[in-house]
Amino acid sequence: MKVRKPLLASLVALTVGLTAGGQAWSQDTLKDVMKKRGLTEKDILAAAKTYTPTGGRDEYLAFSSGGQSGQIIVYGIPSMRILKYIGVFTPEPWQGYGFDDESKEVLAQGRIEGKDIVYGDTHHPALSETNGDYNGKYLFINDKANPRIAVIDLHDFETKQIVVNPLFRSEHGGAFVTPNTEYVMEATQYAHPYTGSGFVPLEKFNEKYRGGLTYWKFNMEKGKIEPENSFTFELPPYSQDLSDAGKGPTYGWGFTNSFCSERYVGGIEKGRPPFEAGCSSKDTDFMHVTNWKKASELVKAGKIGKKVNGMTLISMKEAVANDLLYLIPEPKSPHGVDVVPTGDKIVVSGKLDSHTWVYDWKKIQAAMKNKKFESKDPYGIPIIALKDVLDKSVAVGLGPLHTQFDSKKCVAYTSIYVDSMITKWDYCKGKVLDQLPIHYNVGHLMAMEGDTVKPDGKYLVALNKLAIDRFNPVGPLHPQNHQLIDISGDKMQLLYDMPIPLGEPHYVVAIKADKLKPAIRYKSGWNSRKDERSPWKTRAGREKIERTCDASGKCTVNVYGTAIRSHLTPEIIEVTEGDTVSIHVTNLERAEDEVHGYAMYGHNVQLSVEPGKTASTTFVADKAGVYPYYCTEFCSALHLEMQGYLLVQPKGYKAEKGGMVAGTNYTEADYKKQVQTNIDTQAVINQVVGFITSHNYKDFPPVVALVEDATDQLGFAKEAKAKAEAAAAKKDWNNAMLWANQWWQYQVKTADMGLRAKTYLEEHGAKKVK
Repeated sequence: MKVRKPLLASLVALTVGLTAGGQAWSQDTLKDVMKKRGLTEKDILAAAKTYTPTGGRDEYLAFSSGGQSGQIIVYGIPSMRILKYIGVFTPEPWQGYGFDDESKEVLAQGRIEGKDIVYGDTHHPALSETNGDYNGKYLFINDKANPRIAVIDLHDFETKQIVVNPLFRSEHGGAFVTPNTEYVMEATQYAHPYTGSGFVPLEKFNEKYRGGLTYWKFNMEKGKIEPENSFTFELPPYSQDLSDAGKGPTYGWGFTNSFCSERYVGGIEKGRPPFEAGCSSKDTDFMHVTNWKKASELVKAGKIGKKVNGMTLISMKEAVANDLLYLIPEPKSPHGVDVVPTGDKIVVSGKLDSHTWVYDWKKIQAAMKNKKFESKDPYGIPIIALKDVLDKSVAVGLGPLHTQFDSKKCVAYTSIYVDSMITKWDYCKGKVLDQLPIHYNVGHLMAMEGDTVKPDGKYLVALNKLAIDRFNPVGPLHPQNHQLIDISGDKMQLLYDMPIPLGEPHYVVAIKADKLKPAIRYKSGWNSRKDERSPWKTRAGREKIERTCDASGKCTVNVYGTAIRSHLTPEIIEVTEGDTVSIHVTNLERAEDEVHGYAMYGHNVQLSVEPGKTASTTFVADKAGVYPYYCTEFCSALHLEMQGYLLVQPKGYKAEKGGMVAGTNYTEADYKKQVQTNIDTQAVINQVVGFITSHNYKDFPPVVALVEDATDQLGFAKEAKAKAEAAAAKKDWNNAMLWANQWWQYQVKTADMGLRAKTYLEEHGAKKVK
């Protein structure tokens, strides 16, 4: 039998505070460190501005698209520490996303023409808003490769819904939300026949190919997109691009870029000039202006629109007849339209221009009211003359792309792709204020809450397409480079280079961290993807295995299981070859961050089961054999012992006579020694309990959760103690010793949580109570 005195001694030492108080600091001075590493005072200042001390938290959280990964990347600002990847359109094993039955149902919502699509190209995340300001409830993200929008619940940072656009075959202009998240905007990219049209030759491009802009209706209360209440504007076969929703005076309107308004079709393999030549020959393209508020009212009244593939489609003819759609010339090959915080101006930049254009909403309104149009496009859409609505054009650098806004009045930041820099400028005065080189070829940029009615300023992130020499070489495929910039002063200051090794992020949104209220546990037995109790929820002591067979002899086994430090129940699952097996695991833990996993040999099983969650996996046991399973999250000192076996028996198998032979036999002395260890451990626990209850622990929610979990563990210890004593009464020293050992295991877990609670109280200024 193992001697446990060292562990017990450690527990005692922790309880009375006899462990070492900290690590010795290096004797090097700051100047010594600067000299050794070749750092300047400017470097040290930049480091101080981004440094977040151990245990500290960031002021902002950023949600970045994951590009070809099909995921979302979450990181903190200013520390630039990556906190999480969120599985969205692509399976993500750590979270069990795409592996458990519950998340497979979410991914299945994204099927296209009956095919599972487990790849996505995420581009533009958008946070839900109330009155034009982030409310911290939901995040939306688009898939450019397969026109889809996903909904992520920021209560638990999980993907809850995927909707497929039933008309589009490509898109880039999503996701962008209206000021109260009434709608999520999604514009198509490359013109195509609407889904369901079948094959249409390119010779009919102008007549049969179309663009489009979908307004997906969002139900904030339910956290769901409602396709049945959504609608799409039919648009010409220009390549629609990004969008922004109006705010303040422009509320109710949407603005969408386009390029290739030449409607050129390439064919370099046939000797024709390529798309890039034909799609950039005009001096201007078109900004689409859509009245979504009026359109929604007319659709609801049944006055416009018809159902096509289940989506309400507003034809161009209907849109024009009801004053819902206008075109305004914009700079060549634009890539981004941004409404200023006050909502009275619209900013557009063209990739092949050196100027950013500012449009005046009052002038646009006047032109629409007076029906002052310079012409109509080939599809009958009125075109408002540029000279009648342009407020100013500002030279900001070669290749301007995207614009974000500062908390300072009229101050904007525009990414300059070709010149590899950020330009700070005043859109009221039309004056450049500062320019900062970045590394290299910036695409999007993002200021803190910089696309809301109340930008926060302070920091800006440049999302650079090339890293080149900024990081250690890791092969031909380089990471992306997100550069953090201090914008609090008159001059911008580059602070930090952050490598992004997961796809090519395109856009990021950042929100003040205190607006987010994420949960740290689920209600017990919770289906996190549907936000409801799981029908497979299981409580301690009620674990079971049920096998049912239909008339044809096909059998299904449902395993109602639990996970708690440090065992999975059941530990042995016996099924018959050919059975369909569904294993449902409920995490019984209540303590924060006590996650369990569940992986099995040979069946593509990997579950992540957070506290309170129930996760399931279903497969066919099609081959007789022995399949070990185990917990994949290191959850306790006996994590490696958290294991089990799936025994797939051949059909017709009959068990051999006789039982298992114990590998080790224990004596009464072993049992009594273990019981004494348990008594000593309980004394330690009592001291910890005394400390906790003598302080205002109920004022600290993390400690309350730890106390709840510790109380549960002590309850399990009591049950194990009773079983040990019952076996001892029968002089069954093997079972008496083993159950006494299990009693002790529960005590150790109790002590672990108690000591964590004690430390938390000490570090957070808990006060003594009477």
